[in-house]
Amino acid sequence: MLDQKLIRENPTYVEDNLSPRGKVYKISYIHQLTLQKKEIDIVISSLQSESKKLSKLIGQEISKSQNRDSLELNNLKKKGNEYRIKISEFEEKKRILDQQIHNEIYDLPNLPSKDAPIGKDENDNVQVKTWGDPLKTKNLKSHWEIGENLNLFDSIKSTKISKSRFITLVGNGARLERALINFMLDMHTKNGYLELMPPALVNSESLMGSGQLPKFSNESFRCSNDDLWLSPTAEVPLTAFHRNEIIDSKKLPIKYVAYSPCFRREAGSYGRDTKGLIRLHQFNKVELYWFCDPSKSIEAHKQITCDAESILKKLNLPYRLVDICTGDLGFSSSRTFDLEVWLPSSNCYREISSCSNCLDFQARRSSIRTKIDKKNTYLHTLNGSGLAIGRTMAAILENGQQIDGSVKIPDALVPYFGSNFLKTT
Repeated sequence: MLDQKLIRENPTYVEDNLSPRGKVYKISYIHQLTLQKKEIDIVISSLQSESKKLSKLIGQEISKSQNRDSLELNNLKKKGNEYRIKISEFEEKKRILDQQIHNEIYDLPNLPSKDAPIGKDENDNVQVKTWGDPLKTKNLKSHWEIGENLNLFDSIKSTKISKSRFITLVGNGARLERALINFMLDMHTKNGYLELMPPALVNSESLMGSGQLPKFSNESFRCSNDDLWLSPTAEVPLTAFHRNEIIDSKKLPIKYVAYSPCFRREAGSYGRDTKGLIRLHQFNKVELYWFCDPSKSIEAHKQITCDAESILKKLNLPYRLVDICTGDLGFSSSRTFDLEVWLPSSNCYREISSCSNCLDFQARRSSIRTKIDKKNTYLHTLNGSGLAIGRTMAAILENGQQIDGSVKIPDALVPYFGSNFLKTT
């Protein structure tokens, strides 16, 4: 959430700095609401000051008068009651204005970083570097063909259980998924992250805090009888874990890693990646999340990205690092680095992790603060996949495929999987 004070005092700055996202944001209405609120705050403050003075007069009158039912005293009490009624009326106006302002501001995305490349869409994203040697042999099989040949998953029978775009992992497929989850969690906990396993159901306030609501309500699955939603990413419960808290600055940075199932409607993506493990309604992910000192979030962003990269390097999966342009940034992000893994069958890189610095955007929505120089200050939050499990499996299947139809397991994963190769069973 953007700062109300910034909107009130410099609306042109806000509009100008949102424009690189590729959309015109007119905030004159919100600006007027914030000015009205400021005026009401001044009135309330003045009334409270007068009421306080009157209370002293009443106290003095009571102490010097033997008659507690004197005309003077009754007039003072009557005036005091009028002040309380006026204050109550203006506080109610302020409450309504506050709700209106929040409803409007909740729809505004984060301000893009000055360091993010300017651009309209994904075509303007900037490749920063590549790592590894992409496999470019001809006649390579796709991961879903390999999966079917090795009986690793079944999407046809899964439609009997739920609907399309869900998948059931079978035998070694389930085993490989479990191995990847444990491998990633072990890697990150050894690197200083504290492991959490949060609930898969989250309330609306949690989704509001991380930025999924109200804008992306059509992307999530909701439980109709409760104020609960299936979590689209562990980023949501991890943000909410410290909602309405003031965190001791000595404990920063706080670094969490969490495995969680994720649920997304993928609205508007029908026809894209309908086969295999790339774009499912339910998938598993290991999430990295930081709460940090505002002055250190730029360095933290580099570090969380390196931590996600380390998994790809350990698994020897070729990838590239991409700096996301302003027009392609996520709603809550100020700056994002994407890691894209090489998928040989498509002859291209595909996103496997987005590492984002959200600055104080989520912390402000969730009221998560720290004390800096004895002053309450919103801290900064960062998140990144470390990694998306299904896409990692797809990359392993395609990059590790052998002439005989088997798949070589990355050396670092062998102790978790228990074998060097995936073969037909």
